[in-house]
Amino acid sequence: MQKIFNAITVASGVLSLTVVGAGLTVYLNKDAIINNIQEKALEAVTGSLGNVLGDSLPIPESTGGVIPELPKSMF
Repeated sequence: MQKIFNAITVASGVLSLTVVGAGLTVYLNKDAIINNIQEKALEAVTGSLGNVLGDSLPIPESTGGVIPELPKSMF
């Protein structure tokens, strides 16, 4: 009976270490995983658009300031 309990204990320890190791691996590689998913999602979205917009939305060469200027005087 003791051998069965020892085997269950060893199996439980191995399972616990596996779960901790998998969690640590995901935690350490989370940035790479997130970037990979973002790239795939962006490719899926841009690929499905194709050339629908064409040149209907031109990208401006320059834009205005970040904060709009207030009027110099109100009167």
